[in-house]
This record gives sequence, structure tokens and C-alpha cells, in this order.
Amino acid sequence: MAQGVTGNGPQSAAGAVRAPDWHLGATRWTQLTLTENDPGRFDPEYWIDIMRETRSNAACISAGGYIAFYPTDIPYHYRSSHLADTDPFGALVDGARSLDMHVMARVDPHAVHPDAAQARPEWLARDADGSPKEHWGYPDIWLTCPFGSYNREFITEVAREIVTRYDVDAVFANRWQGHGISYSETARRSFRDETGYDLPRSEGDTSDPAWRAYVIWRRRKLSDLVSLWDRAVRDVRPHARFIPNLGSIAARDLDRDMLVKHFPFFLIDKQGRSGVEAPWSAGRNGKRSRAVFRDRPVGLITSIGPEHHQHRWKDSVAPGAETATWIVDGFAQGAFPWFTKFNGMVPDPRWIRPVSEAFALHERLEPEFTGRTITADVALLEAAGPEAARTGGRAHEEGFYHALVEARIPFELVAEQNLTVEELSQFKVLVLPDAERLSLEQCRTIQDYTESGGSVVAAHRSSLDDEYGTPRANFGLAEVFGADLNTPVRGPVKNNYIALTEEHPLTEGFEGAERVIGGTELIGVTARPGTEVPFRFLPDYPDLPMEEVYPRAEPDAPAVLTRELPGGGRSVYAPFNLGALFWEALQTDHGRIIANAVRWALGGEERVRVTGPGLVDVAVWENADSVAVVLVNLTNPMALKGPVREVIPMPGQRVSVDLPEGIAGASARLLVAGTDAEVTLDGGRAEVHVPSAQLMEMVSFTWTRGGRS
Repeated sequence: MAQGVTGNGPQSAAGAVRAPDWHLGATRWTQLTLTENDPGRFDPEYWIDIMRETRSNAACISAGGYIAFYPTDIPYHYRSSHLADTDPFGALVDGARSLDMHVMARVDPHAVHPDAAQARPEWLARDADGSPKEHWGYPDIWLTCPFGSYNREFITEVAREIVTRYDVDAVFANRWQGHGISYSETARRSFRDETGYDLPRSEGDTSDPAWRAYVIWRRRKLSDLVSLWDRAVRDVRPHARFIPNLGSIAARDLDRDMLVKHFPFFLIDKQGRSGVEAPWSAGRNGKRSRAVFRDRPVGLITSIGPEHHQHRWKDSVAPGAETATWIVDGFAQGAFPWFTKFNGMVPDPRWIRPVSEAFALHERLEPEFTGRTITADVALLEAAGPEAARTGGRAHEEGFYHALVEARIPFELVAEQNLTVEELSQFKVLVLPDAERLSLEQCRTIQDYTESGGSVVAAHRSSLDDEYGTPRANFGLAEVFGADLNTPVRGPVKNNYIALTEEHPLTEGFEGAERVIGGTELIGVTARPGTEVPFRFLPDYPDLPMEEVYPRAEPDAPAVLTRELPGGGRSVYAPFNLGALFWEALQTDHGRIIANAVRWALGGEERVRVTGPGLVDVAVWENADSVAVVLVNLTNPMALKGPVREVIPMPGQRVSVDLPEGIAGASARLLVAGTDAEVTLDGGRAEVHVPSAQLMEMVSFTWTRGGRS
């Protein structure tokens, strides 16, 4: 049973102000990113009212870097041309402090104006030919090199000035880690001196030793920079911290020892929803951060404006249902809420009410999270880095993720770089959607996990390559799968089917069907003795002309293999692109195979069962005396598109939990509805009916000791 983040209860900012653990009381954030023409136009008091209305207990406010919104004295620290004799940053800090809120100053180091670029050319990022990099979005401003004196000296001085002049708890840096490889003279010289290589000419080529060296060098340089900044602000204000936005590089791309020392909490800068993007992505973001550091709070930054991978409408408003759903699914899965607004003017205030309602819900439920931890028996191994995106690993993961959400199976994520016996020991089942690149050490770790009773569900190319993408002659996990490779990946294959060839729990729900849809990328395997094969591939046959669409031969090659493992666990292996194809085509049978496989691998009855119609994201929070099951309502015709337009009430659900030994009775309460629920006890389980809900419901079960019912 895995234990995730511990809920932090409501803590008065006034009671924790200026203490080293101030961040534990900063659980609902307002972020205001000012534009250059805001000074003199926007009303700081209006924003103080918004902070009050949204029940925010912390604020992140634009201070400096690219543009200073306070009267800075640092040369080349560009002041807003509208600043005059005003201090909008100071006014907002004072207003937030008047509400006993925590305050973080936002700086943006990613670009400079022409005067600084001309006077300090060493600050600039450069292309491979040595030319300065002009900003892609605005003319005549210039990107900065993250490894040179701009970050190490200038931004350090800015941070010191801010924490000296203003009563803030932290400095937050946006876009601080650079944009692509910077070929500045400082970066070239440092990389060559420390590694012996020239900077790589292309990104992401793991076969290039210079790129592999660059990944390590960059991690070290950025980690040293964070340490420098954090020490600088703490020298001035001991309780304060410097919290760089990890953004796309995420916590896994920085030195772990540095993170332990300097990061009291993490932020997920995944603000928008676009394309095919399920609303459970918000909760997944929380799980991703927790997979790296399970003991640190994490916040999910949510933009109130519409977002799109190809378009940016920062000065507009997303549907309220979308914003509220994103916030709620985030905190249900352990990520405290944080909303961000660009531009101090508010021409469209329609976002205020949904944010206020979602934040009020968090404030109301926060005491219920206190003292409980997120738990799960199932863990999904997340493919990491750009290599996963290039090889399609994200689609495999998203398919498995969606199938588990549909099946209402609570689960956590495990990060590849945190794949240890200790980490895996928290879970009963490890899911490998397409863990193609696994080192020998990682394969050994998974093998040890199964020898201690753990189960594995895997698909497609899992363990076929080493960590650098070099193919193996056989699966690194062949003994776990109970299968050996005999034919490499073949495809794309059309019109493929798998036949039900053995009676097995994995075939439940397929009654009456002789065959179901197979895959489009197939791997030939040979089952070892003792391995069962409940599904087999039918040999290929044409998909046109229609008169030729019929099988020519009987099912033969294994399509799904199951095995009882010597350590007491179980394994399931599907040698085809099960997850990616489910994500692409959303065929029910593929989702059922995944759900059946995980449930069988659990080896017993699920501790928590949620049944009913609709799409519901489930999280389980528990302690020794209670368990709370959170149901987030994702039932919506726009569920797999980012812009959710309305909240459609969740249909009725039944929630059942397995009671500990020695329980005499149990009670339950629907915390969002604010009503007690009738509990049915049967076979050591407690069950309640949830009649309906809007955004979410939280069912809290408590019990008394004294003999099992």
C-alpha cells in the first residue's frame, strides 16, 4: 500500500509568518503577472479584494527581472516605462500582508532589453554560430544565457534587493533555465573545461556522448545556480526561500541532494489544456511530482485563460467549468491549488466565481486531508524525458492511465530515476505501459520486487532496450514475463485480432466473443513452461477487398501471457501496443484487458471499489482510523478535450472499502454534500451510495474497534 503526500491542514499565515515552515500554511495561491502598462492603470485594492474572495492564503506577485515593477536601483534592471513614482509591487505586498497572506516575489530572468544587451553582451544566449538569440515572441529583446553572469550575478543582486526592501517569504523565478542549448562563450568554455567535449550540436541524441555529458553538466550547473540563489535570499531574510519554477525540466532534471536541501515544495507549471487532454491530467501532474519526492508539498499552477499548444490567448478567459475541474482534480490528487492571471486589468471577470468556488471547496475539505496520506496498491512507471516522447512512450502511458481511471482503480506514478526496491515495496502491482529503455540495474530491481511478492503488468517493448536505446537479444524481464523474444516489433499491421483461447480471469467481460481487436505493432514471443496464454494472435489476413476479410489459420502466437511468480506475485505481458492503441482508438476491449490484468495481478479483492456510470477520477486518503475516497466528476462530452464547457452532474455511485480486522462498526459521511450516508456492512466491507455530485464528492469512512462484522 503506497503512501503519498500527507495533507497539510489549514494554518494561519499570521501564526506561521516568517518561520522556516511558512510554506505549510501556503495552500491556496493567487498569482498576478503584471504587464508593462499596468502601473498607473490597474487598482491594487481590486486585487486584494480578489485574494480575499478566493480565500487565498498566499500570493505570487510580479517584481522584476525582465521588467521591474518597483523602483529598483540596479543598473540595467529595466523599470516599467509606466512606473513613474509608483510602487505597484510594494502596494500588493502590503495588501496581501494585511490579509495575513504569505508573499512570493516573481522574477523573470529569460530576456533583457536592448540597452542591457548592448552593454552586457556576455549575458546573452547564442546560437551555434555565435549569434545572439533574439526573442521569438517580441522584437529587439534578447534571450539570456542561464550559465553566465546574468543569472549568477545580476539576478542574484535583484533577489537580494527585493528581499531586503520588501516583506516577502520567497522569490519565484520563471523561465530561468534557458531555451535550448546556449553557445555563449561562457557556456562553451565551462563545458569544454569540465567535460572535454564541445557543446552538442543537437538535443536529445542519447547516442552522442557529448549530449549525455551535457545532460549531467546542465543538471549540475542549474542545481548550483539554485543553491546560490537560495543562499543569497536566506542571507538577507533567514526564513525566505528562492523557488525557481521547474516548468518543463521538472524536478527530475536537477540534482536530488540540492532539491532536498533547497526546495521546501514544488510547483507544476502546466497551466493549460488543449488538443486531446483529459481533465485527469491535472491529477496526473500531482502524481508526477510526488513520484520524485513523496514528502514534499506540490502546487498545480492553473491559468484562468484558454491555452493551446499553438496559440496563446493570455488576456482572455477559459470556461469556468474547465478551470474549476482542473483545480479540483489537482487537489484531489494532492496538488494544492494556485491560479494565475496575466495582466492586472480585468476586462472579463467571469473567471473569478469558478476560481472562488473551487478554492472555497479546497478550504472546506482541507481539514479532512490533514493527517491522511494518499495511498494506492498500484503504481504506473512513467516514461521520462524527450526520448519517451520521440518513441511514442507518452501515448502508451496515457492509454494505460485512462484505462485505470475508467476502471476506478486508484494508482500512483513511479519515476524511472526513483525506481528502487524501497519505492516499489509500497505497491502490490507495478504497471509498465511500454518501458522500452530499462538498464540492467532497473531490470534487477523489478526482478527483486517480484521475488518479494510484487506483481507486474507490462506491454509492448518493455525491457527490450538498455537505457541508451541499444536493443537486447531478449527481454531484460524475460523471467518475469515468462516469455522470450523470437520476432522483433512488426508493424504497422492492419486488421489484427486476438482470440480468446483459454478460460482465465483476464477474459471476464468478453463472454460470447471469440476474438477482439488486437494491435498494430506486434512482437513475436515464445511462452515459457508454466506461462498461460489466454489470448493469441490470429495470423494476418487482408482488410480489403471485403470478400477477402476472413482468417486463413487458427490462432497461434501469444498475445497476452500470464504467470504465477515464485515470490507469490503475478505477471501479465501483452506483446503489442496495447496502451497506445487504446489511447488512439479508445476501444472498450483494450481498456477491459488493462483493467482485468491489473485486478488479476492484485491477487485479491480491491481495498476500494467504486462502481457506477460515468468517468470518475478516484483518490484514496487514509490514516489508521479512517479512509476518505475522493470522487472527481469528469463525466462530460468534452472530457478528452481541454475546454470543458459545463459541469454535468455525476450519476449515482457506490463506494465500497475493505475494513481492517477487528472492526465492530463503521459510519460514513458525504463531506461535500454535508450529509451522513447509510452504511451497509457485508463480508468485512463497508458500502455507501453517493446519489450525485457536481465537481466532486469525498466519502469519509470511520470505524470503531471490537470484532469484525
